Amino acid sequence: MEKFVNHIQLGYLGLLPFLGCVGWPLMVGSNSVNLEFFSFYSIAILAFMAGNLWHAGQQSFADAIKAVLPVIPIPFLSFLPIEWMLAWLGASFWLVLIFEKATIQWQGYHKDYQKMRFVLTSVVFVCHILIIGMSIYPK
Repeated sequence: MEKFVNHIQLGYLGLLPFLGCVGWPLMVGSNSVNLEFFSFYSIAILAFMAGNLWHAGQQSFADAIKAVLPVIPIPFLSFLPIEWMLAWLGASFWLVLIFEKATIQWQGYHKDYQKMRFVLTSVVFVCHILIIGMSIYPK
């Protein structure tokens, strides 16, 4: 368990910017800077999580594709309305978790880490839904 404690703590700390971006508009009103920060942070965390699935030389071609599938469309999402981009990002966090659970490594992870991954994915997904709602109905 001790080797996963830091990962669990860092995972929950990584939620703070997501939660802050949801709380900020509720306290001071919605603004475009908050929406941009949330989007960029979401992209960075998604890329990090998907990158953790990459095991060069140790995985099948199909598993390598799964590791990059959630992040390949990101540059093209900039041409879509922000709500569509956020919807893709929110759904992609679930996609990364599903792909991670299908790996051999998942079986060796401590149950607390597995639980944390589900909780983090759920909270991040809900934050995306809330931010989409705030961008549609800003006041």
